[in-house]
Amino acid sequence: MTDQITIRRPDDWHVHLRDGDMLNAVVHHTACQFARAIVMPNLTPPVISVDAALAYRDRIVAALPAGTDFTPLMVCYLTDDADPMEIARGYAQGVFAACKLYPAHATTNSAHGVTDIRRLSSLLDTMQQIGMPLLIHGEVTDRDVDIFDREAVFIDRILTPLVRDYPALKIVLEHITTAEAVDFVEASGPLIGATITPQHVIINRNAIFDGGIRPHAYCLPVAKREQHRLAVRKAAVSGSPKFFLGTDSAPHAIGRKESACGCAGIFNAPFALESYLQVFEEEGALANFEGFASEHGPNFYGLRLNDGTVTLSREDVVVPDALTEGGISLVPFHAGETLRWRLVD
Repeated sequence: MTDQITIRRPDDWHVHLRDGDMLNAVVHHTACQFARAIVMPNLTPPVISVDAALAYRDRIVAALPAGTDFTPLMVCYLTDDADPMEIARGYAQGVFAACKLYPAHATTNSAHGVTDIRRLSSLLDTMQQIGMPLLIHGEVTDRDVDIFDREAVFIDRILTPLVRDYPALKIVLEHITTAEAVDFVEASGPLIGATITPQHVIINRNAIFDGGIRPHAYCLPVAKREQHRLAVRKAAVSGSPKFFLGTDSAPHAIGRKESACGCAGIFNAPFALESYLQVFEEEGALANFEGFASEHGPNFYGLRLNDGTVTLSREDVVVPDALTEGGISLVPFHAGETLRWRLVD
């Protein structure tokens, strides 16, 4: 039995750090586990310009504990009238690492998102020419489509034609939740990858309704049937370079979760590596953990691998029922549970 595992320092290729007091409360959790993170741009207002991205990056750096070695990778939020020249300028200057496509009203702070992907044709041409990745929240938002089918319908209606029409476009299908998404990514060429969250390999949709409404198990895309959880879990531990770590950690204060709103999002940053590693151990795939956490993402983005290492030790850690940071109380993923690994260095 392995009692300790050391891997190259990992990255988080999808995280929500929020802004203001919430940013100050949560950013250190991501920074103590990861060297870099793709930071989602769905603020209010959204990050749609180079200047806005630079300002947000400065706020993230200012919120880090002194001496923290952490690099936020900024993303441009796409709207119907996104400016290809502004986005290309940001990518050339190293400000933007990617663009994010939110279908309008698909998730938190997505009201300014894209209403029709055909309106982005000029931008998508530019992005494939310069090699800039497109990150996709892959759900349709039509009210006549069942919420549990929105990802599969998006793949059929939007993603398949997109890949056909822009064959040189690098695409990350984020936080995949279905067997259909796994099959699509596996059948596509090397320019198509996917991030996988801890929650979507650990819980299925029953968790949202276990003995009543469980708002802290509610995220978007929602967890699906067990067959889909198993398909996504198999992809995560497979060793395929197409799948890599992206927590989609999405903090909301307890009052925002336990309310008539029931905001979507699971706050998994404090124990992210411990959560993932437990899954890899259960699946007998510890040898594939470093690739998933530390190598596949940088290789897909064309970035260098990190220097340094992190070590996790086999040691029980009890996840608290809540964490209070700067006066903000949050419920972490696995609240009240005991995990079998602890990040020690």
